[in-house]
Order: sequence, then structure tokens, then C-alpha cells
Amino acid sequence: MEHYTVEHLCEIHTNLSVEEIGRIKEVAVNLPLMADLNKAHVFVDCLTKEGTQAIVVAEAAPSTSKAIYKNAVAGKFVYEPFEPSVLYTLRTGQHVFHNRAITQEGKTVEQSVVPIKGENESVIGTLIMEKDISEQLQRQQKLDALSEATEALSEILIGASEGHPIIPEVIEESLFFIEDDSKILYSNSAAASMIQNLGMGECLPGDYLAHYFPEMKEILKCPEELLVKEIKFYQHVFKVKKIQLGNPDKPNGTFIIFKNITELREKERELIVKSVAIREIHHRVKNNLQTVASLLRLQMRRGLPEESKVYFVESLNRISSIASVYEIILATSSVDEVDLYRLIEKIGNMLVSEAEGHKSINITYSGPQLLIQSNKAVSVALVLNELIQNCMKHAFKREVEGEIQVVFRRVENHLEVRVIDNGEGLSTVYKPSLGLDIVKMMIEHDLSGEFSIEPAQNAGTVALVTFPLEKEEALV
Repeated sequence: MEHYTVEHLCEIHTNLSVEEIGRIKEVAVNLPLMADLNKAHVFVDCLTKEGTQAIVVAEAAPSTSKAIYKNAVAGKFVYEPFEPSVLYTLRTGQHVFHNRAITQEGKTVEQSVVPIKGENESVIGTLIMEKDISEQLQRQQKLDALSEATEALSEILIGASEGHPIIPEVIEESLFFIEDDSKILYSNSAAASMIQNLGMGECLPGDYLAHYFPEMKEILKCPEELLVKEIKFYQHVFKVKKIQLGNPDKPNGTFIIFKNITELREKERELIVKSVAIREIHHRVKNNLQTVASLLRLQMRRGLPEESKVYFVESLNRISSIASVYEIILATSSVDEVDLYRLIEKIGNMLVSEAEGHKSINITYSGPQLLIQSNKAVSVALVLNELIQNCMKHAFKREVEGEIQVVFRRVENHLEVRVIDNGEGLSTVYKPSLGLDIVKMMIEHDLSGEFSIEPAQNAGTVALVTFPLEKEEALV
């Protein structure tokens, strides 16, 4: 609001002198600063010539919070029925603080009014500060309604209104309704049975819950309206819920719900023990396999007939492939599941690294991360070992370079694994071998799947393995 506008309004609508208008202008200059500091709308009102109403001669809206008024109110009249505090201060010079008022736009505000005095201490205007409290009132109304609702709910639940409880007596949880001092107002049949089963006699209204469960004192002291905690009482484990009705200023009682989870925790403990035992078994199997592999390597270093060496190497690779399954299990938090991608990668890299020194074989892998059961993983490990080893042995007899691809994918409830090489290709007449016999046996009997081997379109060979997956075997 510009100063001349303040002056103009005062000259037209009030009986203020030139000096008094100057005083009003001095106050008006500081209105924006007051509004920002208090996050409130600030006005200067002066009494009109008629003396029956006031007029707004200056205003400032805060830039630090949401404005109360959509439209400017400077130049508008203020009537006593709507804002009695303003007229009261103008006439008496008394302060009015934290008074509720309704704005001309229908919003509820908290209004404070102080007089502006001239040189002779006469009241020449009022300084008014208004804060919007509409949302605050709504929240308070909701709290009041909630308090009334929870009070009614507690009466309905414990049957205070009709003399009998409405809570179903068949619920498994033990339920108590207590006062702040833990005095029991109501307990359901499950609660009474729990007290008796724990050897503490009969639970009656008027008893104190803390008498039966001294540990509850700390829970009842907690200020949280909703609290869930696991506590051990009398060699039993309970999940305890505290639900306080009403609000801290007007509590309407507290529900305490006990759920006996002793059996659940015992089963969890047993599962942990079994998991540790299973991992220890896996560890021992892995160590035993590695011991057998070490014995084979020792025998090979001590010397073997050349024609026997290849059979020792094949056996060693089979043992190492099976050991890879247990190494992967022990390297993860899983007890009995194997990451198929990691397994294929580990076996493939091991076999390629042992290729003859003058050959350069590159192997790649493609497929999703998939968890399969350890017993099935052992069969898959042996099958992949034979197929990759078969590529290394037959596909690149006359080649110094080659490429092997291991591609697997999930098709509905089945897994497809392809081992593809770009070597010499499949002979039209090939002799059965122990390796392929192992592959067929593992796929048909252990994996309940199918196996085929055929020439690739361009060059090389494609071996295809298909077997069903269990429901619990899923993508990582």
C-alpha cells in the first residue's frame, strides 16, 4: 500500500488530524516486515467519521507463508458484528490477543489487536495481526471426533453398554482391556486360559496386569499409542501389542494383546540349526571331493601310461564339476540352492583353462540368473562338464582356435541349455562314448528331460538339453 493511499483513505473517511495521519503512515511503512516476521496478515484500521464502523487503511500479506486473503481489503469497511475486537480496541484502547474471528472471505483466524495512539495518548487506529487457523481447527475437530469414537469403541468392544462383550471369544490372541494403572477391566477367554496355563491362577476384572507380568510396566510407560514388542515370559515368547485409545490428554483405556509365538520361534531355531548342519555337510562333501581330486592329481604326477592319462583327466574334471556345486552353495547365504549361471561359468572356465597350450578356445555364456536345487545342480554340472569337454576333445582336433557358446533360457516351466561350437561339425557316424552315456542317463533319469545333438546350420555342433523346473526354482 502506497503512503499517499493511506493518507487519502484517512482524509476521506476519518477525522484524524494531519499529525495523526502521519503517525498512521509511520506504522504502515513497517507492515510488510511485521507480516513476514510473524507469518501473518497485518492491517491498520481506523474509526470512520460516523464512529459506527472502521476502515482498513493499510495492509500487508506475508511472503513467508500462504496469504489468508485472495483479494486486497484496504479501503473496505469493518463492521462491529463481524470484528468486535477491532471496534472494542478503537473505543477503549485495550489490547485483545488470540481472539478468534471470521474474515470477510469466511476463514477462521486468530486475531490480535493493539491500539495505535497519538501524541495525547488518544487511540487513532488499531494494528491487527491475523493468522489462519482453519486447518488447525479441522485437525482439532478430527482429534475430538476420534476421541469420542475410540471411547464409544472401547465401550462396544468390552460390552460396557450392554453388559456383554462383542469381541469374538474364539480369537487366538489373549486380549486385555486395562486402565492406565494396568487395572484389568476386561479379558477374553483366551486371556483367562493363558493366565491359568502359566500357573498364575484365575484372572478376574479388577486385577492388575503388571501383577501377572511385571515386565509390562516398561511397555505401559512408553508414550507411543501403538507399540509392538517381543518379550519372553515364563519360558514362553509372546508378541505383545499395546493399543492406547483416545489421546494422551484424554486416554480411554488401553488394549494389550498377547500372541504366543513360542512354537514359531522354536521352529525358527530348529531351522537355523538344520541350516548350519546342512552347510556343514556341504562343506565336508566339497572337502572330500577335493581330496579325491588331489589324490588323482598325485597319481598323475607319479606317472601314468599315456593311454590312461585321458581317463584320469576326465574323471578329475567330473569330480571338480560336482565340487563346484558345493563351492557355490558355500559362497552364498543359500542353504540348498545354486546360481545356475555361476555354475556354468565356473565349469566352463575350468575346462577351457585346461585346454592344450597350443590351442586358443574362447567360451561365452548367455542366460538369466536362475536358482536351482543342489541335487539337480549336481546332475546339470555333470552334463555340462561332459558336453563342454566333448567340444574340447572332438570339435577342434585340427583347429588351433575355436569358440564355444553356452546359452540357456527359461521357456515356461522348462529350461533349455544349448552348447554350441564352431568346430569341425558332427560326424555322420559317431561312436557312443562314456561321456554321452553319462549325459543321457543324467538327463533322462535325474532331470526327467530330453537330449539331442545335431550339426549347426553353418559349422559346428549344437547339443540341446531340456528339462522341467520346479515351482520354487525361479529367477534371482
